[in-house]
Amino acid sequence: MHIIKVNAIDSTNSFLRNWNREKYLTTPVCVVAKEQLTGKGQMGTTWQSNANENLTCSVFMPINSIEVMDQFYISIAVSLAVYDTLNSLILPKLSIKWPNDILSDRYKVCGILIENILNSGRLRGVIIGIGINVNQLEFDNLPFAGSIKQLTGKNFDIDEVLQVLLSKLKNRFSELSQENFDVLKEEYESLLFRKDKPSTFVDVKGDSFVGIIKKVSNSGKLQILLEDEVIGDFDLKEIKLLY
Repeated sequence: MHIIKVNAIDSTNSFLRNWNREKYLTTPVCVVAKEQLTGKGQMGTTWQSNANENLTCSVFMPINSIEVMDQFYISIAVSLAVYDTLNSLILPKLSIKWPNDILSDRYKVCGILIENILNSGRLRGVIIGIGINVNQLEFDNLPFAGSIKQLTGKNFDIDEVLQVLLSKLKNRFSELSQENFDVLKEEYESLLFRKDKPSTFVDVKGDSFVGIIKKVSNSGKLQILLEDEVIGDFDLKEIKLLY
């Protein structure tokens, strides 16, 4: 995979998005930054990361045979690749907090932001922004943020973590075909944070309710068992799972 290394950049996702417009990328490319000045997370949040202490990168992956209606399987493959990466580094109690935050012992170690690239209404590629907290030890006003070093007590080489990540991404994307969707989804669901446990959620009105995470729909909605044995489907914008 072609790797571009930069010192400081506003956003690795924006860099790749602009580069794709110029070059019309057709093969995997990774851009990695020592410092990301305006990194973004899900729902427009900011990704906090100290310079030279963490892995902040974006990867372009071509998509040939995935329909737009099946795009959540890309998120599943990416989540599993990051899980595989952290699992190989022996992080404890790993789980996936829907839709694609990676937790270790309840601490968020990785954030993922996926941008699909469409051409004439068809998926032709995806830009995957990944931030992994590697050696950072302090996170201001983020009580549930953690790093690999915090959780293992060891300092890690960021380039080595990147190489493992790119290898795991390549492996998972090689599995990303319709005949493997059920297997990938089953593995993803087995790793969901708080699965099959009574959990507290907050809806868009700020009201809290209790439910039990059961599965995820093919379109990526979280399926929660509610009162009276009713299964509700919820979008990312509709609920927040409390720790």
